[in-house]
Amino acid sequence: MQVRRCSVVLLEPREVVEFELSALLAGGNGLRRQMAWFALAPHLDAELQLERPEYELLGTLSPTDWIDMTLLDAEPSVIQALMDAGLVLVRGDDANPHSVCDARLRAAHWHPLGAVLHAFTRWDGVDAVKNMRDSGTETAVQMREVLGAPPPEITPLSAGTSLVELPRADASDFDLLLSRRVTCRNFDSTQPLTLAKFSQVMQRVFASQAQMRVGGDLVFLKKSVPSGGGLHPIDAYLIIQHVEGIAAGLYHYRSDTHSLAPIDDAVEVNHQFVMESVGQQHWFADAHVLIALVPRFDRTFWKYRQHAKGYRVVAMEAGHLSQTLYLAATEQGLGAFITGAINEKHLERSFALDPAVQGVMAICGFGLRADRMETAELDPAGIIWRLPDSEAG
Repeated sequence: MQVRRCSVVLLEPREVVEFELSALLAGGNGLRRQMAWFALAPHLDAELQLERPEYELLGTLSPTDWIDMTLLDAEPSVIQALMDAGLVLVRGDDANPHSVCDARLRAAHWHPLGAVLHAFTRWDGVDAVKNMRDSGTETAVQMREVLGAPPPEITPLSAGTSLVELPRADASDFDLLLSRRVTCRNFDSTQPLTLAKFSQVMQRVFASQAQMRVGGDLVFLKKSVPSGGGLHPIDAYLIIQHVEGIAAGLYHYRSDTHSLAPIDDAVEVNHQFVMESVGQQHWFADAHVLIALVPRFDRTFWKYRQHAKGYRVVAMEAGHLSQTLYLAATEQGLGAFITGAINEKHLERSFALDPAVQGVMAICGFGLRADRMETAELDPAGIIWRLPDSEAG
C-alpha cells in the first residue's frame, strides 16, 4: 500500500487555556495552560489536534510522491490514525471522501496560505450580535471603554513635515452621489422593491457589458468593475425577499444573459434563514435583496496558480463590486450595505456550493430605506437622516 500526505496542511503550535477548579483552589487563577499541535488542512471541515508521533510523521511525507507504507518509520496505529483523519491518503482509494476533497483542492491550484486562510475563517452558527454584547462592545462608547484608545483616524505627521495644499473642487453631481452613500441599517419591509429598480441595479453592477473570445474556450467578460487578469470570478447568488414580480427564494444571477436561475425550492427564505445568513445582524435582515459574493476560485487560479497574490485579487474584486453596488443603489434612491460577519458554511449548504472551488466572500444587500432610523447609521453630515442637532452623530 502506498500513501502520501494531503496537498495542503499547516501545523500550528497553539497554547490551549482551560479552567481548572483544582488550580483555583490551590491559590492560582484557575487557568491551566498547555501547548498542543493542530493540523489545519483546508480539504477537511475542521482542524485536528495531533500527537507528537502524528505531526512528526506528517513532516516526513511528500504531498506529491507516493511511498510504500512499510518504509515509514512510524507505528501502524499512527499511520492509520492519520489515514482515518484524512491527512494521509492511500493510492487508488479515489472514492474515499477525503481523497475526493483533496483532489478538488489540488485541481483548483490554491496557494497553501490562501487555502488555509479561506477555509478556517468561515463561520457556521455564529451570532455576531451576541458576541458584541458578551464582549461589551455593542456601541462606540463601549468599544472605547473596553478596547482603550484606538489608533488615530489619520496617520500622524512626522515632525517638520511641510504639506502641499491641494485646491478644493466644486461639488458635481458625482460628488453629491458619493455624499449620499451611507450604509443602510433600516429597511422598509412593508412595500416591495420595484422590478425596474432591482433589474437596473443588477445590470449596472453584475451584468456583462461585452466580451472578447480568444480561441474556442477562453472568454473575457467586460463588466463595470476591474478584475484580476480580467477573469471576473465572482458570481452573485441572491436571497430575494421582497421584489415585485419575483417569488421569494434563492437565485443565481446569470451575468451573460441578465437573468435569474432559481436554486433549490426546498430552502424556505424566511426571517430565520436570513438572520442565520447575516450572523443575526437584525438591521440587515429586512433588506429586499441580499447578494452573496461567491468567487469561483478555480477561474482566477487557472492563471494565478499557487500564486501568493491570487486570493488577494479576488478579495479586491469583492470590494469593487460592493462599492459599485452602493453607488448604483444610492443613485436609485435605495439603501445598501455590505458585511463580512456572515455564516459562510450555512450559505454554502443552501446554495450547494463546493467549498474547494467556491466560497462566500461577503454579503451585500439593497432595498427601500425605512422612513425612521431605528438602528444607528454613520451619517455625520446629515445627508440621509436630517436629525436635530441633539440627535446627530
